[in-house]
Amino acid sequence: MTQRVDFATVMDRLAIDEVVSGYAVAVDDGDWAAYRALFTPDGRADYSSAGGVEGPARQVADWLAETMRMFPVRQHLIVNRLIRLEDLGGSPGDSAEVRADFVNPMRLTGTGTDAGTDDAGGAPNFFAAGRYTFALARTREGWRFSRVTVHEKWRHLSS
Repeated sequence: MTQRVDFATVMDRLAIDEVVSGYAVAVDDGDWAAYRALFTPDGRADYSSAGGVEGPARQVADWLAETMRMFPVRQHLIVNRLIRLEDLGGSPGDSAEVRADFVNPMRLTGTGTDAGTDDAGGAPNFFAAGRYTFALARTREGWRFSRVTVHEKWRHLSS
């Protein structure tokens, strides 16, 4: 492998990591335009293992926008990222897969005057955890998700 190929692989890994981090930030901030922009035009998302929907990313973004209203405070922690780049005989290809674990603490909407604010007035906390599988494709705009799949392993509600 040449230094040029090694450098391209490192740059691809950094760019892919940025897309995965952008996903967490978009969901946590409720930036659904940014969420949609992370996907290829035919990209899909599957939240069915967490009781959600599966379908085109644009439609799933609409579902998330509505569903996440009940969680005014969200924080995705995506860790243990295992990036597998397509290997074209020593050169990086145009597809990749990432497996990454997540812990996702969220605060449920409170009642009364604190509803919908960061101070949820004693509302319970909701925790979910599991693993994401991200399939990515290299596009003219950079790396984008062709598929995001949530594999929820556990959840917990605490007061």
